[in-house]
Amino acid sequence: MEKKLFITGIGTEIGKTVCSAILTKYYKADYWKPVQSGDLHYTDSMKITDWVGDEVYCHTETYRLQLAASPHQSAAEEGKLIRVEDFQLPETEKKLIIEGAGGLMVPLSDTEFMIDLIEKLNVPVALVVRNYLGCINHTLLSIMVLKQREIPIEYLILNGSFPPDTERIIVNYTEQKTKIIRFPDLSAITKETIEMQANNLKN
Repeated sequence: MEKKLFITGIGTEIGKTVCSAILTKYYKADYWKPVQSGDLHYTDSMKITDWVGDEVYCHTETYRLQLAASPHQSAAEEGKLIRVEDFQLPETEKKLIIEGAGGLMVPLSDTEFMIDLIEKLNVPVALVVRNYLGCINHTLLSIMVLKQREIPIEYLILNGSFPPDTERIIVNYTEQKTKIIRFPDLSAITKETIEMQANNLKN
């Protein structure tokens, strides 16, 4: 992988944090969640620490917002305005896994979106895909907009099981230079299962 990698997805609740944990463990990387919107009692950074182990370093979020909603709405509730120019990559000598919120077109404000943050940070992405009715459409649209912005897709992560017909369409639409990773459904998300999947990547 490149020195830094942005984990995005085709939607919300598709396993970006689990995939981030596996890649953080595998690469012995640092972790950064630029925007945490809601769940401040158990943030994604806290989950990463639980699942990867105390050895992982989680950089401080640029924005920590109370309301579990789209970042632009959460920020507005607190009288804040998120601006892409406010984000700076954390300094680290290690590899860095960056996890976005939701999908590419999640609004940070009325005029800027998650994809604008990716473009500003100038890092390649790993696109997380999960099977559901409509996932082909959402995946191909996500790939299309990343191509339009000339943002490289380093990994396409198929998270969970897929019908062969669905997987074939998605993989055929993915450029050959993009590496395909497949993670199984995890019956439990623990430090042990995350480590097992990280070890499987080495084989």
